[in-house]
Amino acid sequence: MGVLPRQRWLLPPIDPECRDALRRALGCPSSLAEIYLRRGLTTPTAVRAFLEPETLELPPPNTVFPDLDLAVELLQRAIAHGDKMTICGDYDADGMTSTALLLRALRHLGADIDYEIPSRLHEGYGINERIVQECYDRGVKLILTVDNGIAALQPILKARELGLTVIVTDHHDVPPQLPPAHAILNPKLVSPTSPYHTLAGVGMAYILAVSLAQRLGNWRPLVRPLRELCTLGTIADLAPLTGVNRRWVKQGLQTLPTSPLVGVQALMQMARCLPEQEASLKPTAIGFRLGPRINAIGRIGDPQVVIELLTTDDPARAQKLAALCEATNRRRQDLCAEIEAAAIAHLEETAFDPQQEWVLVIVQPNWHHGVIGIVASRLVERYGVPVFIGTYEDETTIRGSIRGIPEFHVFEALEATKDLLLKYGGHKAAGGFSLRAEHLAAWRDRLRAFAQTCLKPEDLRPLVTLDAEISFAQLTWDFYTQVEQLQPFGSENPQPIFCSRGVKIREQTPMGQQGEHLKLTLEQNGQQMTAKAWRWGPLLPLPTRVDIAYHLTAHTWNGETQLELELKGIKPSLAWDVPEPPSHPLPSWQPLPPLTTLLPQLRDPVLLYGYGRPEVPPNLTTARIHYDRPRDRCRTLILWSLPPSWTHLRWLLAIAQPEIVYVGNQRPAIAPLPTLILSIQNELKATAGTKVNLLAWSQTYWIAPCTLVAILRHLGYGCEEFAPTLSMTEELARLQRWYQLQAKDLARLAQTWGTAKALKKKWLTNCRDARPTGK
Repeated sequence: MGVLPRQRWLLPPIDPECRDALRRALGCPSSLAEIYLRRGLTTPTAVRAFLEPETLELPPPNTVFPDLDLAVELLQRAIAHGDKMTICGDYDADGMTSTALLLRALRHLGADIDYEIPSRLHEGYGINERIVQECYDRGVKLILTVDNGIAALQPILKARELGLTVIVTDHHDVPPQLPPAHAILNPKLVSPTSPYHTLAGVGMAYILAVSLAQRLGNWRPLVRPLRELCTLGTIADLAPLTGVNRRWVKQGLQTLPTSPLVGVQALMQMARCLPEQEASLKPTAIGFRLGPRINAIGRIGDPQVVIELLTTDDPARAQKLAALCEATNRRRQDLCAEIEAAAIAHLEETAFDPQQEWVLVIVQPNWHHGVIGIVASRLVERYGVPVFIGTYEDETTIRGSIRGIPEFHVFEALEATKDLLLKYGGHKAAGGFSLRAEHLAAWRDRLRAFAQTCLKPEDLRPLVTLDAEISFAQLTWDFYTQVEQLQPFGSENPQPIFCSRGVKIREQTPMGQQGEHLKLTLEQNGQQMTAKAWRWGPLLPLPTRVDIAYHLTAHTWNGETQLELELKGIKPSLAWDVPEPPSHPLPSWQPLPPLTTLLPQLRDPVLLYGYGRPEVPPNLTTARIHYDRPRDRCRTLILWSLPPSWTHLRWLLAIAQPEIVYVGNQRPAIAPLPTLILSIQNELKATAGTKVNLLAWSQTYWIAPCTLVAILRHLGYGCEEFAPTLSMTEELARLQRWYQLQAKDLARLAQTWGTAKALKKKWLTNCRDARPTGK
């Protein structure tokens, strides 16, 4: 039997009351309401706005980007004067599509425009002084950056000294000092709540191009082709498909199959996604088939190929360039497969153990730098640890890419080891580096030590984040149609992953030339489903009873379409062969009688918990009394008042495992909101730089964690890892309703919480500290 991946599955907790309210309001299945909540869509209005992004009210861009009108004016003046202009782009997909978009738009509007792309190998990312000097020597008057420039302080300073006009359009993080450009357009400079905040570089270029065309009264012929280029760039750059990105991408995908751009048509033909080639292909799939072909050129080819492909109007030329993209993508696939296989072989030969190493650092000669980032992502999926992968630029220098896991901050790791690095950069999830080969061993040791400060051994397994647990009986065409309304899937709106437990594998056969894939027939409670498992061939044969995680897809063969599963995770399900009884029965819930009456009757350990709870006189009972924090099992739990949230209560139940719970009617005296905000603000100042334990602080102020998160957000902290909250006043109102619950209400809710054993396991999985970010 093949060795199953040691995955960790996470089903982020949600409020069951919110789920049920959303289900009733929308008339949808509970599992679908859970998907909405786990995407931060907490109200019917938010859900409808997400499903119908065209209804999103967008503020005029010039009211959001202060320099937009100035940038348009500078371009308009340059066109009128016949000034030479140059676009400085980038060699990644976002940079190439941004360059093509503005090149096509400005040429259509009469500009004398050309472009420059820095060398990936010799110069690296972004505008540089060589490009600036050559532009000046050619008589260029205006430089327009796309997808770069926000951190190019010295090159733009040089351009200003030479008398050039500079407009920066970018979407990367903003440095402490902005470059001295005449105009800067960057969505990271606008409010995080703005629908424009998540724009890719190509989205920022699209706004500038359309705004200029509107000023010149020549915008109608441009909007559709430019939006399609914006769609391709946004998808290929893996930009978040939320806000305005979701709206524009959804619109662009609808028109891509009949695009007027001959380069896009040629690329779709090569990718076999024209309507006559595959009629059942969804528009979303078109974008995700074209994206890799564009990306491949940026990684191992000449960016000029893509830019010319997306700007040419010559069908014959477009066909040749598209064929080159196709060939380059196949070479990229081969390179990725070769490097991945070599890396895995090396790690197996050296007996790599994630639990011992904490990070995966692998460096080999002759690996293509343009694709090792892709391989790093695959190794993260396989081993579940942060991956640092590199290759030799020469005998003394190593250059590489990094991909992290959710609990590991890549850029902080680079900062902590920067004294050993030549260059580095990145963000929380990914980055790049270069260092002297002689420092490799020391750097690996330092990275391992850094990882041990922020990771736990249980973090070092591949993570599968689930959206809902469902049964095969729920997998209907109606349910599939409702899930598909969440399209387009992508960054920050991933395709939902469902899990089903106790599934029997009836048939399992290899697929592919080398048997690298699996086809399965699965059964649960008499319902059968077909499943595919890509790259799971080495796991054959699988156990006969498993828990599975999967995407729900539709597959067409010989004109017949059926629902199918695409497996993403698998676990043994031995415990499901013989169902286990609960470790103990659910407790009985009773109103709290007077303590002087109750306590003399008790003999076994008692947990007394709550706001303002009394101290029990020694002569009142012979029972051993625990206060507030359970240390072992207590037969009786006395809630003098309810804890701040149902999460706290679940913790008490999981640890104490009581047989009976007495519920009192005392309610905490919560401070007025202004006082509460001030107290938390002062606490944050006093504990600056340390982690905030949400549960501990919640207990201190007797407010729910979601109320505390709402206050932190009010104070300017991002709290990105947590689900959206209601306003502070609404959260406090919800808290007051919670404190009004009686024993009979809690008994009803407890039926949905499961056994204490399951609660404890789920608690340990989901409980964590939080560091406020984004201030």
